[in-house]
Parts: sequence; structure tokens; C-alpha cells
Amino acid sequence: MKAMMLTGIRQMEMKNVPDPEIKSPKDVKIKMRVLGICGSDIHYYTHGKIGSQEVTYPFTVGHEGAGTVVETGSAVKRVRTGDLIAIDPAMPCWTCDQCLAGRHHTCLKLKFLGCPGQAEGALSEYIVMPEESCFPLSGKLTPDHGSITEPLAIGVYAVKRSGDVKGARIGILGFGPIGMSVMLAAKAKDPEALYVTDKINARLSIALKEGAAYAGNILKENIVEIIKKKEPPGLDMVFECCGQQEALDQAVDILKPGGKLIVVGIPEFSRWSMDVETTRRHELSLQFIRRQVDCVEPALKMMKSGRIDIKNMVTHRFPFDRTKEAFDLVADYRDGVMKAMIDFN
Repeated sequence: MKAMMLTGIRQMEMKNVPDPEIKSPKDVKIKMRVLGICGSDIHYYTHGKIGSQEVTYPFTVGHEGAGTVVETGSAVKRVRTGDLIAIDPAMPCWTCDQCLAGRHHTCLKLKFLGCPGQAEGALSEYIVMPEESCFPLSGKLTPDHGSITEPLAIGVYAVKRSGDVKGARIGILGFGPIGMSVMLAAKAKDPEALYVTDKINARLSIALKEGAAYAGNILKENIVEIIKKKEPPGLDMVFECCGQQEALDQAVDILKPGGKLIVVGIPEFSRWSMDVETTRRHELSLQFIRRQVDCVEPALKMMKSGRIDIKNMVTHRFPFDRTKEAFDLVADYRDGVMKAMIDFN
């Protein structure tokens, strides 16, 4: 089969590699249909690592996928050959103390698609995943819905961990696919107002289409001053979704006393810093988000019911053999890209 593999910093090549094989009775072999490009894929593409997770070349990234089941192990019951499925890229052990405590997203032996040292990614014609990572798509759900389920589940989980968002005044700093996923999940819970910031005007236009009360470009506006003027007491909660120190500082400034800061973004640096006086005097709560727990099915149900509509999420499409072009587009934030998708057919 063919796989698009990282071969160096900002380098990719299509290579012929062996087809993956069913090895466990609960394995599922999947023919890939679509794959969304994630910010973490771009970190590996442009820097070769995220924290201690460093690429050894050649390596295949990609984890936001949907595909068709072509073969199953003898014990598989959830899906069958021919099913269109969403793929959860996480492969927990299900036996460690974290898994047994219902925290399989922090599994001590976790394997994750497209993560160096754990598992090759989904930028290939076929992959094999455990049954627990396969979720059937039914009704009006398409391969795009299946692929978007991965970031959307993170948004659903982040909103769930934030508490009751109904009637809340919410900030979302960084409006890439994760920021948009948080917004879509929050919007479905009836907040009072959503305040969005980013550096790309095209993304801010999407935020306004989705109902943001304010969408500000941090390169052109003093967003802290503007939001404070609109909401003098401050915001109830802020989701940091871009992994930038500047955004974290802005979040602290626009939160009301007793407010909650939810950190969803993945930074390229190794340490955050926070203003001690403001965070202490305002008694701010801090919640870090590590992917999601049991939110794939809720995300699918919300899309299927229409409570979440992803029509504004996918902005660009590329065939499999033009994957590098897609990665360069996303890495350079060109053409107002929100989510770029790779089509395998």
C-alpha cells in the first residue's frame, strides 16, 4: 500500500509499505476515506517533535480519520465489513489504574495514531485499529463527520469539564479547528455570549457566522480592552485554544474574579507562566485538557441531531498525492484555512 511519510523537516514522500495485518481477534482493518490535518501533525512536520515525542524518520502522521471496514478479527462485534466508521486515534490498554478509573485518555500505556514511539499514523491507504476505536457512522453522517469527530470530541469534552456553560459569557482565544470545536460544543449548550479571537480574518468571519458576539484580530485590536468594555465584570470562562503565552495572559486579564481558565491548546514551548497577583487575588480556577474521555459518541449524536453543524469547518480539500501541499498550506496559515482534508479516493 501507499503511505505519505515524513522524511525530514517540512519534507514528505509517498512510499510503498507493507499492508497492516489483523493480529488480534479484536482488530479492524480500515480503508481510509478522508483525513483531517491537525495542528499536532503540523508540529511534527515543521519541528519534528512535540515535547519529548520526537520523530524518527521516515514516519507517518495523521489521526483525524474516517474509513470503510474491509476486514475484522474473529471477536469483533461493534462493526462489520463495509461499515463506514469514525476512528478514535487513542488505543488505551484498558488495564492500568488510569483506565480502570475511567481516565483512559491518560492511560499509562497509551498508543496514539501518528505519535512517534507509539503508532504509525493514518496517512496511508489502510490502517488497523482495535474495535474500541471504531465508531459506526449512520444516517446523514459522512466521512467528513467521522473525521471531524476527533477534534469535535475534544471540544465537547473541554466544555463538559468547564462546568455549566448555559447562560455563561465565554471567551475562546484561538479559533483554529480546536477553537471552533469548542465554540460549536459550547453553542449547543446555550451560552449568553461567545467572544472569539484569532490572527486570521477569514477564521474570525467564520466565528461571526457561527454566532460570536465579538470576533477580534489580536494583531489589529486591543482585545482585552474591547472585551472588558463589552463585559465590565469579566468573562465567566475562557478557553485557551492556540497554545500561546500571549493568549494565556489575555485570558487571565479578561476573566472575572472566580472565573475559570480552560487550557486546551498545545504549545510548542515547555513552560507556561502566569501572573501571580491577578490569578491569586481573583481566585481563578485552572483546568488543563488532555484530549477527551467518552465524548466520541456524544459528538456523533450532536452532529446527527443537528445540534452541531460542521458546514463551516472544512475549508480546503486535497487528494492523497498532494498531501505535502496541504501541510504547507496549513503550516503557513494560508488562504484562510480552517480545516484541510485529505481525500483518499
